[in-house]
Amino acid sequence: MKQFFTLCLVVAAALFSANTAEAQQSVKIGYFDEQLVLGLMPGIDKVSQEIESFQQDSLKDEYDYTYKDFMRQDSTFKKDSAKLAPKAREMALADLNKSRQKLLYWQQYSQEAVGQKQEQLLQPFRVKILTALNEVIAEQKYTLVLKNDALSPYVNPPLLDNLAIRVAIKLKLPLPKEAEDAWKAAGGTGLPYAAPAAPKAPAAAPKPKS
Repeated sequence: MKQFFTLCLVVAAALFSANTAEAQQSVKIGYFDEQLVLGLMPGIDKVSQEIESFQQDSLKDEYDYTYKDFMRQDSTFKKDSAKLAPKAREMALADLNKSRQKLLYWQQYSQEAVGQKQEQLLQPFRVKILTALNEVIAEQKYTLVLKNDALSPYVNPPLLDNLAIRVAIKLKLPLPKEAEDAWKAAGGTGLPYAAPAAPKAPAAAPKPKS
C-alpha cells in the first residue's frame, strides 16, 4: 500500500511538471513604452504648444483674477467685519481664507491643472495607440505585456517583443533610423515603408567616334 501511494505521488509530480513546462512554453511576454509611440505620433508637437499657451493665458488670467479678488475680499473684510453678524462674518472669513489658500498653493494648483489639461489633449492619441496595441497583442498572441519601466535593468529583452515598435508599425509611423536598422537586424518585418533606393549614377555620355 505504501509503495502504491509513493507511485501515485511520483506520477502526480511528473504530470504537474509536464503541465507547468507546457504552460511556461505557451506564455509569451512583451513589453511596451507608450512614451516612445506618443513621440512618433503626427501632431504631438501641438500638445506642447497648447500646454504652453494654457499656462501663459488661462492660468495667468486665473491667477491675476484670484489675486485681485483676494485683495478686494481682504479690504472689504477689514472694513466691514466688525459690523457683520457672527454667521455672515464666519462665511466672509471662510471665503477669504479659501482665496488665500489658493494663492499660497498656487504652484501645486497650477501643476495639477496643467496635468489635467495634458491628459485631455493626449487622450485622442492614447485611444489610437491602445487600439493598435490590442490588435498587436491579439495578432501576435501575447499572454502578458509589461510596462517598459517594469523591466529589470539587468535584462536585455528581445527586440522583437518590443510592442512599441510593433504598434508604431501598425499605425504606419516612421521609425528613427537606428530603431529601423535594429528592427531589421533582429529579423523584424512589416515596416510601413521602404528605404529610398540609392540614386543611379547617370549613364556615361557616348564617346564621339573618331
